[in-house]
Amino acid sequence: MTVQHDLPAGQPLYGCMGLGGSWDAAPYTASDIAHAEAAVEAALDAGITAFDHADIYRRGKAEAVFGELLARSPGLRERIVLQTKCGIRQADGGLPGMYDLRAPTIVRRVEESLTRLRTDVIDVLLLHRPDPLADPAETAEALTSLHRQGLVRRFGVSNMSAAQIAELRAHLDLPLVANQLEMSLADRDWVEAGVLVNTSAATGNGFPHGTLEYCRAHDVRLQAWGALAQGRFTGPDAGDSAAGRLVADLAERKRTTPETILLWWLQRHPARIAPVIGTTRPERILACRDAVAREPELTHEEWYELWVTARGVPLP
Repeated sequence: MTVQHDLPAGQPLYGCMGLGGSWDAAPYTASDIAHAEAAVEAALDAGITAFDHADIYRRGKAEAVFGELLARSPGLRERIVLQTKCGIRQADGGLPGMYDLRAPTIVRRVEESLTRLRTDVIDVLLLHRPDPLADPAETAEALTSLHRQGLVRRFGVSNMSAAQIAELRAHLDLPLVANQLEMSLADRDWVEAGVLVNTSAATGNGFPHGTLEYCRAHDVRLQAWGALAQGRFTGPDAGDSAAGRLVADLAERKRTTPETILLWWLQRHPARIAPVIGTTRPERILACRDAVAREPELTHEEWYELWVTARGVPLP
């Protein structure tokens, strides 16, 4: 099977941040490769065909381990969508961590990612974080050059507001196809920003109002990192909360898993949010299978019940 190297709306991606061993400079091991292989095979078995990376994950080792898997599996590259990100520089040599979207940095980081991933093209490149010092015209010029050279097929952003996306789009002839944001049943600012307008609670909401609406209007597909909420509603202690109990009850009624219920809650939104699944445990990855194979089976009322129960207080 081949794919069109595009991001299907609403379909989960597998997030590769957990692959590659430690976050320090120690080299990855054969055990790390085997660990990554088990996770990737589980994702493929679940029907996931899009894989999300970033150049900084495990200091580049997540990409490198994935490149090992591509080299070992002829034909796999043509079956998947390969997405990575650049724009964050980790603290190093006495320098603080920073963001860097200068054109030479973007080009160099993409070339390094291509080498680690052992591929000649990245399907989707996201700008990982906004850089306050970046000139959007210069950033756009770098993206255009990468596309013209055939090194990157499509572009998007991550953790950016509507205004920041609009500023970049004003200098870029190519479309921006994705915006990856933290969104889950635990991190609800993205949905609450739209209903807390004209209430005192709005002052505590940090999500840039209008970003979801802007992305929908301009066909910038939304991706949710942290979609499983680090096991808060599905782990061993999930039954200690009303929301965790409701997730389990709905899973039983729908004949699916608690993980699927969490992903369905995101996918049920009309923006058709694509969850990024970041666990490395094969059994938990496979527990997300129904979020790939089935349309979200949550009613209007069930979606709201999950939301209100997770908030702990009624809507305004």
